[in-house]
Amino acid sequence: MTQADRADIDSIKRMIPHRHPFLLIDSVEQIHLGESAVGVREVSAEEPYFAGHFPGNPIMPGVLIVEAIAQTAAVLVIRSLDMMDANLIVYMMTVDRCRFRKLVRPGDRLELHVRILRSRGKVWRVQGHAMVDGKAVAEAEINAMMVPPEDQSRPE
Repeated sequence: MTQADRADIDSIKRMIPHRHPFLLIDSVEQIHLGESAVGVREVSAEEPYFAGHFPGNPIMPGVLIVEAIAQTAAVLVIRSLDMMDANLIVYMMTVDRCRFRKLVRPGDRLELHVRILRSRGKVWRVQGHAMVDGKAVAEAEINAMMVPPEDQSRPE
């Protein structure tokens, strides 16, 4: 098992194209190249989606939790391939075995535990578990395709 440095927000921006308000991870820690990592999101009351989801009862949308898992996985894969600054795009192809267990609210520290299940060429399968205070809030398995700049006009 090879461990890499953690990825701070500046490193993350060099690996994935997402930006505010759709960059949903603040850092990636415990990176074990080719194996696993833990993304972190400090959920703020200022998140733009809380204004409408739901007024007076702010809850982080489940699809954004899954997206945060996918972004963490993208950083792990790009870091594992040593392709920082390669402008790769990671397209989600499938989301399987998705479950939402508990609500995520402002003030929560969302941890996104991802593990690579397999890779086949451009396609990667990862398993993700989202946790708050050591308790599972969501889980999913995601198939995603890594697309280099020359292929980004249209994924196959």
